[in-house]
Amino acid sequence: MLTITHHITRADQERNPYYYIPYEVPAATSRIDVTLAYAKAEDAIIDLGAFDPRDTGYPTAAGFRGWSGGARDTYFIATDDATPGYIHGTIQPGTWTVVLGLYKVPLAGLDVTVTITLDSSARPHAPQPARSFPVRQGAGWYRGDLHCHTFHSDARGAPELLHAAAKQAGLDFLAIADHNTITQRRYFHPQSSPELVFIRGMEITTAVGHANVFGVDEWIDFRMTKPSDAHVLAKLVHDKGGLLSINHDKPTIPWDYDFPAADCQEVWQSTWLAWNWVALEKYQKRLASGLKLSAIGGSDFHQPDRLMPEGPLVLARPTTVFYLPELSENAVLAAMKSGYGYVTESPTGPHLELRAGDSVMGGTCDAISEIEVTIRGAAGDTLSLIDASGEIASVTIESDAWNATLSVSPKMFIRAEIIAKASRADLIETFKAALDGKELPWQLKGTDLESQPIRRALSNPIYLAR
Repeated sequence: MLTITHHITRADQERNPYYYIPYEVPAATSRIDVTLAYAKAEDAIIDLGAFDPRDTGYPTAAGFRGWSGGARDTYFIATDDATPGYIHGTIQPGTWTVVLGLYKVPLAGLDVTVTITLDSSARPHAPQPARSFPVRQGAGWYRGDLHCHTFHSDARGAPELLHAAAKQAGLDFLAIADHNTITQRRYFHPQSSPELVFIRGMEITTAVGHANVFGVDEWIDFRMTKPSDAHVLAKLVHDKGGLLSINHDKPTIPWDYDFPAADCQEVWQSTWLAWNWVALEKYQKRLASGLKLSAIGGSDFHQPDRLMPEGPLVLARPTTVFYLPELSENAVLAAMKSGYGYVTESPTGPHLELRAGDSVMGGTCDAISEIEVTIRGAAGDTLSLIDASGEIASVTIESDAWNATLSVSPKMFIRAEIIAKASRADLIETFKAALDGKELPWQLKGTDLESQPIRRALSNPIYLAR
């Protein structure tokens, strides 16, 4: 057993938000146990992770062995098993590191003590999970949640509970994006099925911005330290054939890096009242600047240690809906890239479809003089049509099965929003009831509930060719 104590200062944090404590691991080691101890406080929060000797520094292609952020103070890595968030397997001899994320360091600094225990008892070697490729035949609209968490990062609930929650919500696909790790695949790779397809995800999580990586089996280095590292991240993801989405660009964790070559933007996270109008405004500005970004949504639901009843603050609020030729991970990823879909408030939320001639959402056409709109489940609410200049039309939705052809002359693109009008009072009451008497979260004020438009669905744009 090895005990190491370091005094960490704000100068350390300013030099690099990741602090490395090296130690030597001899050949034949079959298990490593690490414990972190420090005086926790409001201004003292230290994250925890592990790298093996293959780490070459940012951005490394190998050597990552786990991350638990501030959710755990201890972990083990063995040849046959590991703490959730950590990767089991061969334990290479050489210099390993305990990596500390210096999230909050008090003005006076703090002492951290790391205790490391090495064991060489005989253990089997367990393989890594193999990806499966389930397919459900049939074209149509499919529903999913593209952002949620298990106890492989900072949620309390096991993957089995999240799986049950997705079934309860009636989802077709689910992306589990645990923070800075991919070990949730120990469960989700073998459990993916035609009934519920799991999408490979990982949330790049830093103190100044979060982004989701989709469709990559390998871990992606998250140790960004400067604004331009966002471009490094995009290259790492795209070189592996994945998609990059900027998450919840709004209070309380906006994207403060350079804006990279992202494929998607999470324009809606959790209930609409969680400051999502800020993310939508940023999305609108990016579209108006000439970017093509698919709009997606995700609940960012952190599964508790019990199955929750359906409501406005659980999984699949919001739900992302895509038109797919079949239900498979590849089809979902292709739709995320193309933008053939929309985001709605829940699995039973309003359906919203735009078409301009033969062009569908996410597509491009030479000219648009009229737009075909199909809406289900929003009678009495308002349809808003938006281009690069802002709102260009506002129409009352006349029935719960509403089709309309509207004359338009948009600039650069056209997209649609369903804004609560007839449904507004019920939506606010349902939200308040879900709070169960607690104060408004996220620094919301009563005036926000009174004055903020509540979106019920958002379409992807149809673009005009230049």
